[in-house]
This record gives sequence, structure tokens and C-alpha cells, in this order.
Amino acid sequence: MAEETPESEITPDAPPESEGAAEEQPDESAAGGDVASAEAPEPHETAAPPARSEPAEVVPPKERRRRARTAKAAAIPARPATSPEERQAEREAERGRKAAVRRARRRRDREKARSGRAESAEPTAPRRERHPGQRKTRQGIVVSDGARKTIVVRIDVARRHRSYGKVVRTSTTLHAHDEREDAHIGDTVIVRESRPLSRTKHWRLVEVVERAK
Repeated sequence: MAEETPESEITPDAPPESEGAAEEQPDESAAGGDVASAEAPEPHETAAPPARSEPAEVVPPKERRRRARTAKAAAIPARPATSPEERQAEREAERGRKAAVRRARRRRDREKARSGRAESAEPTAPRRERHPGQRKTRQGIVVSDGARKTIVVRIDVARRHRSYGKVVRTSTTLHAHDEREDAHIGDTVIVRESRPLSRTKHWRLVEVVERAK
């Protein structure tokens, strides 16, 4: 069994374990402080706060269009100053160029139509003969001859109604040309259709059937 060492024999140079632990603890704290200080950013390396963005300018649509027109006009190169004679010559040259293009296009169209007619084997129908036709003739009573070389003729018409069978009498007036001023008020005359002689006159006097009494 080991003999116990008396306290008097313990050398004072040997520090107790608690003291050695106490001495080692500051080293660890110091080491920890160095790590923390290494991880922490330096004062001059601190991140700057984000800069505030200025609000975007709100441009009305009208002002936006005006700016676009101004920019477009500025992009177009300035036209050199020319005299009126030079501008007229340019216009005439442009018209001549367009006329040449039109002539060429019309020539191509004519050739294309001509070739299309030549290729078509279908016989064309013969043209129908035109006849002058028969002009209308009316008999009436002169109601006015005041105008020069013009008479107003009343045409009386009597026809039976298709549904009721009643005789319906109507009348209409027309203006006729009287070259010799032969007809007068109350005369029964015959007029015939003709080409338009004025705004309201497209009939001619043919003959006077009966004179007014």
C-alpha cells in the first residue's frame, strides 16, 4: 500500500491542477477571440447599405409621341436646299418614270389578254343585231302653249281595275317640242318620243288631229 506523502514535503513549485486549468483557459479564450475576430469583418469592410433607386419618370402618352416624332425627325438627314426649278425637274422625272411603269404594265396586260383569247377554243356568240326600235306615240290635249316652241299636253288614261273591275281614270302631263308653234290650247295632238331636248322635254309634236272650237 502506497505511503501518503506529507503536506510539508510537497514542493511549492508544482502548481495545483486547478491553477494549471485556469492558466490554460485564457489561452483557449484568446484562441477563440482570434477566430471570432478573423470571422468578423473589419470596420472598413462593412457592407454599404443599398442605394435608394430614384422613381422612374412618368411620361404622358402625348409627350411620349412628341419625343418619338422629334427623335425620328432628327434621325432623317437634312435635305439639301434646292431651287423651285430643280424641284419641278425632279417632279417631272418622277412622273416620267411612273408613266413608263404604267405603259409597261398595260402592255403586259394587253399581251396577256390577247394570248388568253387566242388560246380559248370556245367560239364566241355572234353579236345581236341592234334595231332602232319603235318610239312611243301618245295622243292628248294641249293645256298650255305659253312657252316658246313648247306645249304641255295632258294624256288621259282610262283602265279597268284588275281586282274590283271599276274604271279608273288618270291623267299625266308631258312637255313636247313644237318647232312651228302650230298647236294651241284645246287642240288634240299626237306626240312622239325623241331624244332629250331639255331637262323636262323629250317629246315632239307629230300632228294636230283636231283644232279647238
